[in-house]
Amino acid sequence: MRKILVVCLSVLLLLGLAGCGTEKAPAGNTGAEGEAKTVKVGIIQIVEHPALDAAREGFLAALKANGYEEGKNLKVDYQNAQGDQTILNSIAQKFANDKPDLILAIATPSAQAMASATKDIPILITAVTDPVAAKLVNSMDKPGTNVTGTTDMNPIKEQFDLLKALVPDAAKVGIIYNAGEVNSQVQVDIAKEVAAELNLEITEATVASSADVLQAAQSLIGKVDVIYVPTDNMVVSAAQSVVQVLTRTRFP
Repeated sequence: MRKILVVCLSVLLLLGLAGCGTEKAPAGNTGAEGEAKTVKVGIIQIVEHPALDAAREGFLAALKANGYEEGKNLKVDYQNAQGDQTILNSIAQKFANDKPDLILAIATPSAQAMASATKDIPILITAVTDPVAAKLVNSMDKPGTNVTGTTDMNPIKEQFDLLKALVPDAAKVGIIYNAGEVNSQVQVDIAKEVAAELNLEITEATVASSADVLQAAQSLIGKVDVIYVPTDNMVVSAAQSVVQVLTRTRFP
């Protein structure tokens, strides 16, 4: 993954969090008795599905490996919006008011909601495709905001090369995505450029909710030769619907 760094968060993670679990707490991270204080972390997640859940679990495992463990010196407030933007915004405002030491925002919608809610609390992002396009940072080299983290941009050119290798006669590619997610739109725009170079035609099937995913997959059967699914949170949360349709029809 390509990383973006910001000084304030680097200091927090490397100095404020490192060395935890020892009898003597790091400077600036102690309570009245000199003991290590409990670090408060908020986690905001757009929806539950294995990839995003794994990102959250990996983050907590890394904290534990560095001496921060729930019930001891770490308090985690995990909130999931279940795909609802209104709930997501409410969670972001809650965290802005609670002022935890650090916020982990999982996926682009979560990161955008959280970044809009606070410009002061350090925000760590993951499962975000294009932090610049999402207006979370000024650039990949110098974020210039209270946001830092990692990007999960797909190797779209290589994926389409593989698509051509596996389905050499393919001429039309269907893409299922939520046009309301900037991360998905970025990937679709790149896919169109790549497809043009490979003489492939793109047909889009957009969804507004996870309930639309099944119908979107069905609508592409017979119209395209293969279906491509980007890292779209809404579509991936209902990925089983896509898999069932394509498996039943033996469709690539």
